[in-house]
Amino acid sequence: MATSDELSAFGQLAELSEEELHTLAGAGREVAFPAGHRVITEGRPADRCWLIRHGRVLLDAQVPGRGAVVLQTLGGGDLLGWSWLVPPYRWHFGAMTAEPVETVEFDARTLAELADQDPRFGRALAMMLFEALLERLQATRARLLDLYRNPTETCNAGPSRFVADRGG
Repeated sequence: MATSDELSAFGQLAELSEEELHTLAGAGREVAFPAGHRVITEGRPADRCWLIRHGRVLLDAQVPGRGAVVLQTLGGGDLLGWSWLVPPYRWHFGAMTAEPVETVEFDARTLAELADQDPRFGRALAMMLFEALLERLQATRARLLDLYRNPTETCNAGPSRFVADRGG
């Protein structure tokens, strides 16, 4: 079981009080995954999330004609899994370990119950998950721009010059 001191090392949990960290620590369990393990399959039911202690996890999306395309790499200190918070409670991305990974795993039902019991805790939890969501959206956007960039386009043209006759 993770301790509140260990969880306080995760920056996303900074808003939680010592008591809330203790509650969260009691809800988590230590889970390790070997390299090459598929942690999340896109489209499957989302029922948990993880705080990554050590190791790297590749977030991917299934792209027709291309298979799984890696969108982002997560590492120690990152949150994996926000889809359990939003209906229809299915994973929006896939995730596979790039190396052995150590995590603290949380059951979605337990987190939801804790959030219902303590609205301040629930708000802090939701903010942490929304920050992770925003980060994933930005990373996905950057990755898609990179994937679909036209390699013949360049940005070495100087600023356009516009000279107008002002009639003076």
